[in-house]
Amino acid sequence: MMKTSKRSKQKASQEIEVAIDWEVRPGGMLVQKRVVGSDPGCVTAPIIKFKVSHESYHHHISLPSHSTFGDLKKILARETNLEAKDQRLLFRGKEKGDDEHLDMAGVKDMSKVILLEDPASKERKLVDKNKNHGNLQAYDAVMKVRNEVDKLSDKVAGLETSAKNGIKIVEKEVEVLTELLMKELLKLDGIEAEGEAKTQRRIEVHRVQRFVDILDSLKLIKSKNHSDKRVAAVTITEKWETFESGIGSHVHQTSTKITKDWEQFD
Repeated sequence: MMKTSKRSKQKASQEIEVAIDWEVRPGGMLVQKRVVGSDPGCVTAPIIKFKVSHESYHHHISLPSHSTFGDLKKILARETNLEAKDQRLLFRGKEKGDDEHLDMAGVKDMSKVILLEDPASKERKLVDKNKNHGNLQAYDAVMKVRNEVDKLSDKVAGLETSAKNGIKIVEKEVEVLTELLMKELLKLDGIEAEGEAKTQRRIEVHRVQRFVDILDSLKLIKSKNHSDKRVAAVTITEKWETFESGIGSHVHQTSTKITKDWEQFD
């Protein structure tokens, strides 16, 4: 039994020696070659624990030594919410490429890597921030106009109801409301907006235009009613003139006949 156990250990040792390969690193150092795999005979790379500094934060990272700086960026993207393409990793004062390996660069336990955000990314975020701030201001401006239009819409609805019920509409009130709505329309025209703010501005423009159209139709109705009354008044006047003209002619003819009769009597 003991001989069998000893032979098994010797065989396993020989298999491990066969699996181990060596490579020469820059500088002439002979080291164990990195082997990736999960077979029992394969030797995996050791785990190194190091620190990544980003602004005022420190992230403690553990990775296999043969990992690349590209692999490190993927982990940091989850930790910092900074996309890999926007990261710059520096080690020993030099920026490292995504394909460079940690161990080849000299990263080991307790090493320190510096994470910086790409300047182009910072500039892009600043532009987006200013754009978002501008859109927020534009949205607030549209909401202020909407509040004013809501107040005017109640008055427009009141006039519309009065017209339907045959109640007399004051033309001056229609003109004032139209002018106030046009002022709000000019305010909307002066608002520069994108995204949701632009959508809300377009909705409000159509809303104001609809109220102005309603007021215009009320003015037309009032104008038509006024015109009908004038036509009726002219017709009555002409009838009175015709009636008066007929009476005058009849009186004149009667007077002439009486005069002739008196002349004959004389």
